[in-house]
Amino acid sequence: MSTHYTSLPLRKLSNHIGYHRPHQMLPDHLTLDMPAIYAMTDLQRVAAVTVEPATRLDAANQKMIANQVRLLLVCRSDNSVAGILTATDILGEKPVQYMHEVGCTYADIMVRDIMTPYDELDVLALSDIQMACVGDVVATLQQVVRQHALVIDNDRYGLQRVRGIFSVSHISRQLGMPIPESGRAHSFAELEQALAAG
Repeated sequence: MSTHYTSLPLRKLSNHIGYHRPHQMLPDHLTLDMPAIYAMTDLQRVAAVTVEPATRLDAANQKMIANQVRLLLVCRSDNSVAGILTATDILGEKPVQYMHEVGCTYADIMVRDIMTPYDELDVLALSDIQMACVGDVVATLQQVVRQHALVIDNDRYGLQRVRGIFSVSHISRQLGMPIPESGRAHSFAELEQALAAG
């Protein structure tokens, strides 16, 4: 080996060390008229938090807490998306209904038992999001009575890919106010009025 290379000093890790993760810089504050893309978690910039269908529900809940997210993409072993699991799914009525129907305990419930499968999801196209504003996304989420929406685009082979995620709680924080419940506002004008009053 050439003599002009110098060995670098080695160090020890400190206790409880973490690691860097991709981070998307989104504006701290939004208005309803700002571009919708400013409110979208872009999975080309932020790694998706995923879980396998055969994961126990309590483990999936711990993964949400550890990653500070309220939605997990449920992915098969080939990384294809099987569905989504939300905090509402875990903490709502679905587990209780499943235990009653099947006669099992909470510890027996797997992600696949209560997730929303891919074929029951309504998604948004990135091409529409690029022309929309934040208010349009909020109105859409209210109309479909959802806390989250997936955004898709196509890869270079023309195959659908999940590109981004919208979250009502995230948008609400960026707007600096709660988003009115579904049914309270039916148009963009009513939505603006409700937000201004709230």
